Order: sequence, then C-alpha cells, then structure tokens
Amino acid sequence: MNHSDLLLRQQRLQMRSAQLRRTLASQTQVFKTPLAVADQVRAGLQWLQHNPQWPLGAVLVLVALRPRRVVVWGSRLWWTWRTFEKVRNWALSMPSLKP
Repeated sequence: MNHSDLLLRQQRLQMRSAQLRRTLASQTQVFKTPLAVADQVRAGLQWLQHNPQWPLGAVLVLVALRPRRVVVWGSRLWWTWRTFEKVRNWALSMPSLKP
C-alpha cells in the first residue's frame, strides 16, 4: 500500500467511526427515560437518608390521628417483611442444581 491508499483507508475508517458513534447515540436514547427515573428514585432515597425527621414525623402524626389503622398496617407490613425474609433465606439455603 502506498501513502495515498493509507490516507484513503484512514479517511474511510474515520467516517465509519463517526457513523457508528451516531448510531450508538441514537440507540442509547431508549435508556434515557428509565435512567432518569432511576436517578430521581436515588435522589429521593438520599434525601430521605439525610432528612429522616420528615417520614418519622409523618408516622407520628398518623399514630396520633389514627392509631388503630397504623397498628393494623404496621402488623401487615411486619408479617410481609418476615415472610419475605423467610422465603429469601430458604431460597438461599437451597443446594445448587448444578451437577
């Protein structure tokens, strides 16, 4: 190959690379909305972690206004959590199905 062939090949490769970058950019637009939602959820969880007084205050208000309802829902959530933990521990203790 001579110098002009190499320059032509380099130019074609650069054009192909630019086309591939454009294609990749258009294909990744599908992930834009789900990733934005995940970022918002993460930001909300970080806010809750830095401001625990607000959800705690809301729970205390509910306990003061509707104590029976809080006890009923609290027991349901506790039962659900314990069941989930039992199932998870059972699933993790299962022997591997690999030979």
